[in-house]
Amino acid sequence: MRLKVDRENDALYLRLDEAEIAESEEVQPGVILDFDKDNKVVGIEILSLSARMSPEELRVIQVETG
Repeated sequence: MRLKVDRENDALYLRLDEAEIAESEEVQPGVILDFDKDNKVVGIEILSLSARMSPEELRVIQVETG
């Protein structure tokens, strides 16, 4: 799994799987899901990140594992 914050494009991308992306769908304004050939979600992109989170929240990324 990879998480990328792209400050230049004001976006966050979470890649769940390295499978080839076959299709993408915007499920809400600025939220795009990437699907593989088996219709499994392999990536999530969130656009206009600065409008969704404060600068303080963007500075800290917390990863929780169970």
